[in-house]
Amino acid sequence: MSPTSEVMSPEGKLDENAEKENLWSSILNDVQNHGNQKLPSCKQVLVLGDNESGKTTLVAKLQGVEDPKKGSGLEYAYIDVRDDYRDDHTRLSVWVLDGDQGHADLLPFALSAESFEHTLVILTVTMTAPWAILEQLQHWASVLADHLDKLKLDIDLRQARRQHIVKMWHDYMEPGDELDPSSPMKRSSRNLGDGDEDNEESIPLPEATLTNNLGLDIVVVVTKTDYMQVLEKVEDYRDEQLDFMQQWIRRFCLQYGAALFYTSAKEDKNCDLLYKYLTHRIYGFPFRTPALVVEKDAVFIPAGWDNMKKISILYESMTSCKPDDYYGDFIMQQVTRKTISREPEITVEEEQSFLVKQQQLLLSAGAAPPPMIRVSDSPLRAGAASKLDCSKTVNTPGGEGVLANFFNSLLNKKPASPGTPGAVGSPKMAAAATGATPDTEKEKEAMRSGAAAALDRLSSRAVKPSGVDFDASDC
Repeated sequence: MSPTSEVMSPEGKLDENAEKENLWSSILNDVQNHGNQKLPSCKQVLVLGDNESGKTTLVAKLQGVEDPKKGSGLEYAYIDVRDDYRDDHTRLSVWVLDGDQGHADLLPFALSAESFEHTLVILTVTMTAPWAILEQLQHWASVLADHLDKLKLDIDLRQARRQHIVKMWHDYMEPGDELDPSSPMKRSSRNLGDGDEDNEESIPLPEATLTNNLGLDIVVVVTKTDYMQVLEKVEDYRDEQLDFMQQWIRRFCLQYGAALFYTSAKEDKNCDLLYKYLTHRIYGFPFRTPALVVEKDAVFIPAGWDNMKKISILYESMTSCKPDDYYGDFIMQQVTRKTISREPEITVEEEQSFLVKQQQLLLSAGAAPPPMIRVSDSPLRAGAASKLDCSKTVNTPGGEGVLANFFNSLLNKKPASPGTPGAVGSPKMAAAATGATPDTEKEKEAMRSGAAAALDRLSSRAVKPSGVDFDASDC
């Protein structure tokens, strides 16, 4: 072999270098066009729902926060989103509107004409109030539609967004179908080329699908599904009622082209799956989870998967109702009777017992109890019966000294000598029996008359006593 046969001609070296340059240029161009795309920072999520529907807890779960703090009016939060493939991260803005109807005027701050095409809406309802689920979904969808009409969006922009939702519905594929072009699950529209979008949109949608196309990505989230156990055990809910609810919710989702999630933050059901689905819909991240309809408290139905034929499978368990029956006629609010806290019955104390206690309180306080004089029906001596009213009692502060002297005089009175049977009787007989002089008898008679007069003055005041009973017959 000659030495010259191993040497490449200059023209060949030039061609090889040019080919290498073209190869590297194409790789660099591809990386520049597709590999350096940053995650957009303009994307946002708007959360709507009634109060106590679990909005704040749901957002905290998506954020990875354990202690959610509820605000008021229009709350703002954000979710850190990271793309491990491109080593990029961004913040997904989250707006949470209060469930009070008076705060609906705050919607323009969260959803404006500029943010319309970058917004995904989450409608939340709770399983703790199943009778209100459909009504609440329809209410918030109406609020959203009215708000969009007030924004005065560009007609071309809104029509383009509606076409995007239709295309998204047509382009849905079961996980794995994209790897198998011959899969029977692939729809005929997927065989169309990129330039056949007009033909794709001309394909009719399934029955009752996207009849209310708002041009927004919508996700319906049913929260607190762990409460379904309480509904079954306490409220006697059966599979028939749960299926009736689910088929109505799925029919609503069909009308608005929405996805459906049954979540439970308490039992951590479908919360992580919801986060992955949101990043898939907003940023185009890969998503490989198929529809989940087996567990009744962890249902997941992606947008584009459902149709009326699949929903009709739920009709098999309905025996006492029809699918088109009014929602509120079959799922009714249970009447809960509130326990009335009655005050304890107070028994009136017997009057004499009450008065005795009051007397004891006066004695313990160091006050002398006022004596009580009760006039009996027996005849009074020394003419007192003609002056005293037997139905009246005496208890006046001013008469305490007189009564004390009267009682002392009775105590100091000498008893009759034993063996003198005439001691009890008229004054004359007593004087004769005891040998007393008439002057002494007059003094005693005067003392008794004075005591009777004092009693008469006291009884005229007619104050009820609360002290010691005294019978005037003892005088």
